[in-house]
Amino acid sequence: MSDRGTKGGKGRLVLELRAGDRMLVNGAALQFQTRASVVLANEARFLFGKQLLSPDAATTPARRLYFAVQSAYVAEAPDRETYMTLARARAAEYMVATTSETVRNLLRDAMEELEAGRGWESLRRVRDLFAYDDVILNIGRH
Repeated sequence: MSDRGTKGGKGRLVLELRAGDRMLVNGAALQFQTRASVVLANEARFLFGKQLLSPDAATTPARRLYFAVQSAYVAEAPDRETYMTLARARAAEYMVATTSETVRNLLRDAMEELEAGRGWESLRRVRDLFAYDDVILNIGRH
């Protein structure tokens, strides 16, 4: 991944993707059949590779919240509020269920990021909870 083409590296993002890689761009799901170099020339909400979580992988509270935030982040405007509502509900459920003030603070920060339109940052914060869930729920993930 690199920035090219404009002053300060802004405006164009070059992504190098392998055959089989998946990507979500503004709500559209893409899968690359061949190796590709993709240039995003204007603002886009996108996720690819390990950043993507499939619905069937949303098996813990943090992963269910991540999927909702992911959906809100990449959704087109008409659907975004539906996923924002789902993310708020998932975060509220997690807040009630946890006894950890650290986790509650992280959840608050993640939701503040999402509400402010910084979905990428919100996803990063929620992803930090995956290991916590795995320990608390005694899940042997690698």
